[in-house]
Amino acid sequence: MNAISPMQRPGAMTGLGVAAPGLSRRQKAAVIVRLLSSEGLKLSLSELSEDDQTELAAQIAEMKLVDRNTLREVVEEFCTELEAVGLAFPGGLEGALTLLDGQLSSSAANRLRRLASGSSRADPWERISGLAPELLLPVLEQESTEVGAVLLSKLSVAKAAELLGKLPGEKARRVAYAVSLTGNIAPETVLRIGLALAQQLDAAPPKAFDQGPVERVGAILNYSPAATRDTVLKGLEEEDEVFAEQVRKAIFTFTNIPARIDPRDIPKILRNVDQARLIVALAGAKGSDEKAAEFILTNMSQRMAQNLREEMANLGKVKDRDAEEAMSEVVNVIREMEGSGEIFLVAADED
Repeated sequence: MNAISPMQRPGAMTGLGVAAPGLSRRQKAAVIVRLLSSEGLKLSLSELSEDDQTELAAQIAEMKLVDRNTLREVVEEFCTELEAVGLAFPGGLEGALTLLDGQLSSSAANRLRRLASGSSRADPWERISGLAPELLLPVLEQESTEVGAVLLSKLSVAKAAELLGKLPGEKARRVAYAVSLTGNIAPETVLRIGLALAQQLDAAPPKAFDQGPVERVGAILNYSPAATRDTVLKGLEEEDEVFAEQVRKAIFTFTNIPARIDPRDIPKILRNVDQARLIVALAGAKGSDEKAAEFILTNMSQRMAQNLREEMANLGKVKDRDAEEAMSEVVNVIREMEGSGEIFLVAADED
């Protein structure tokens, strides 16, 4: 304990080594912080409010000497209180929202965030920096260059780079240059910008669906019979050609295998497909589906392909319904593998 810098409080000591009357809680906190610092332990004081940090620093600046008995009493009291704690809460609405993440409804969470954004202790940038890039991109596109520069400066380098890469070239250049001019912005200005952006983001109405309409329609048609799918797409083209084209790109069926699957992934996919069902799918393929069947047979070992062709010949004629069900099973395997990251589908607009 010799490394401890002693402290003096007004009227508390008549001489070195004489025990002093009880300290205030603020003085005791200063003693604990100084003691831990002397042992090489740094507390995360930034989690305190700015007022608390300022008062603690001012208290430490006032103190001079403390005798060993007083130090021992403060440490014993601190340890006793620490051991008596059974459960600690995060403190503040932001902490509560973090604790309850995923358990609250969207409307309740948004309402609480709006309340939290009005608190002087809440740091809006903590919330903003944790949002997904797709939520921040519209804000970056709509706000002024100066605000966009502040936003990028408060994000992680990786997230800022991802957002910058999604901006149009001229906008990206102007925002990037504006970042170089943010060095002299006052902290109060940055805080006000953060509060305004947080309120703007929290004011956005919650989405009822996780996916957009294109993805939802595409997913429905993926599992629909071919006749239904063709009829719906034809109707969509008559109503909205652009939407219909987007849905076509979102759809993945047996017919799309040659265009969307890397030939090197075929052996990997077939290991997860029941061979009997694969034979039914290949044997029953007609029209555009025949190209997909031939694509599969071409991109496997010649011996396996020959065995499958013999099995297909022995199977004879396959009912359309049985063939479609078997082809759907193959597609489902591909979808599951794509969802787990085992394979990647080639973009619909790539050559």
